[in-house]
Amino acid sequence: MNRFQLIATIAERDVLRYTPAGIPIVSGKLQHESKQVEAGVERLVEMEVAAIAAGEISGRFNQAELGATYQFTGFLARKNRNSKSLVFHITEIEDI
Repeated sequence: MNRFQLIATIAERDVLRYTPAGIPIVSGKLQHESKQVEAGVERLVEMEVAAIAAGEISGRFNQAELGATYQFTGFLARKNRNSKSLVFHITEIEDI
């Protein structure tokens, strides 16, 4: 199963665009910071995640407040067929 869930703030967001098939799409970057326990030791985790919202959820992502915190759910996939880098494809957004 490929399911990814993250509580993060919207750090950056590109303008809404459309694919050649007419599907609305918005790219952005999410910023996450939390404390996690690993091997019994607490550590600070900070990361920036490339994200994309396509279809119906793109409108919600496009209207979401920059800097606000949300819970994002979706899946991870390669940026493109030949890439090794991953992009978080957002399928759900919930207010925190």
